[in-house]
Parts: sequence; structure tokens; C-alpha cells
Amino acid sequence: MAIKAFQRFEKKFILNEYQYKSLLPILYEYMDPDKYCKNGENYNIYSIYYDTEDNHVIRHSINKPYYKEKLRLRSYKAPIGENDKVFLELKKKINGIVNKRRATLTLKEAERFLEFRERPKSIDYLNNQVLNEIEYYLGNNTVSPKVYISYSRNAFFGKNDNDFRVTFDSNILSRRDNLSLKSGGYGDNILSSKNYLMEVKILGAVPLWLSKALSELEIYNTHFSKYGNEYMSYCLNKTYDIRRQNIC
Repeated sequence: MAIKAFQRFEKKFILNEYQYKSLLPILYEYMDPDKYCKNGENYNIYSIYYDTEDNHVIRHSINKPYYKEKLRLRSYKAPIGENDKVFLELKKKINGIVNKRRATLTLKEAERFLEFRERPKSIDYLNNQVLNEIEYYLGNNTVSPKVYISYSRNAFFGKNDNDFRVTFDSNILSRRDNLSLKSGGYGDNILSSKNYLMEVKILGAVPLWLSKALSELEIYNTHFSKYGNEYMSYCLNKTYDIRRQNIC
């Protein structure tokens, strides 16, 4: 989790319970579990996404533009103290290639930077470069905390290629209130409890053995954005509430 900058392709798949359990033994043959998946257990991810008042960032994103970017604050533990480590990330996608820039801060430093543009003192060159990029982004986009998303993750790295990664996310929850990392993960389900979001993250082509396994298990590439699906669900619920009020 010390990675600060990288770029890669990301392919997404939705798996049912049978497909997930059938694929795992194959992955163990060619891949190693993430070091944070201790004793076969998942780890958790907690994120706050930033957007404009009219949700321009996510509305632009779901239209599948050539270029898009998102700002989020992320933690791997909750509840969290103000001096605990968090990650401020600017995720960009250019013609299908994902580039993620990450600054490591304390929660207090991140909150003061986002709210008051107060730069933390750091001698880390790359950290400062990422903060420069995020500062530029904030100067051109009036954003604020908009959505909290948390989930449980099982992750693997290629035995002979650390740039090749496969992750499974489940129990994906979201909310639009109480937007604090200290509050922990709770909210509405974005994905069915019996499904898993698999992401294949790689610099080149998908390995032949994985392509063969996906074909045999009838697992097909799809488009799924956690924030995007949350926003579409939010819009549907909002439309329903408006219609209900008009009827009443």
C-alpha cells in the first residue's frame, strides 16, 4: 500500500458465488495472496469521493469520456484517529489506461489540506509532487465530500509479475451522509450480497491461463463503477421520491 504512482489497464467482471469459488483454486496456482489478506481473510477499504454540487465529476465519468479524473480520500482501517495514515488519491483514466497518483498523509493533514489548502510539511519529493497535482485539481474544480463507499477485498499478485493483480470486492456499501472516515463502513448495498466485483489489473495482456478459466466459467468483461453505480441508484431513488411526493 506504499505505491504512490502507477498506471495500468483495469478489466472488470461480476461473478456469482459459484464462479468465485471455482476461480479461486486456479488463482492460487498462478498467484500469491496479497500480504494484507492475513490467514486467508479479506481486508477493508474505506473511501470518500469528492464531487461538485451538481455531481459533474461522476456524470462526466459515466459518459465514458476519453479522459476523466476523480479525487478520493482513502483508508484501510476504521474507525480512525486524526494521526493515522490515509491516502489522498487522484485517479485518472485516459483512453482506458488508469493512472493513480497517491499522497500519504495523516487524517488531520488530509482534512486541513482539503478544507483550507494547508500544505503538510514533507521532505518526500513524490508526495509533494502528488500534492501539487491535487492542489491544481482543487483550484480548477469546486469539489467537496459527496459519497462514502466501503467494501471488503480479497487480492492476489502474480507469482512472476507483481504488476499483475486480481482483486475481488464484496459487501460494497455506500451513503451520502455522515461523510467521515471515522464513522466506519455502513450504508446501502451497491452490489448483491451474492456477487463479487473482480478487477484484473495489468500492464499488458491478460495471461492465457486466466483467459481460459474465464471462458470456461462463462465470466465476461463488463463495465462497473462503484461510484457510478451508486450515483445511478441515487438518481433512481431521488426520482421515485419526487414522484411519490407529487402523488401525495
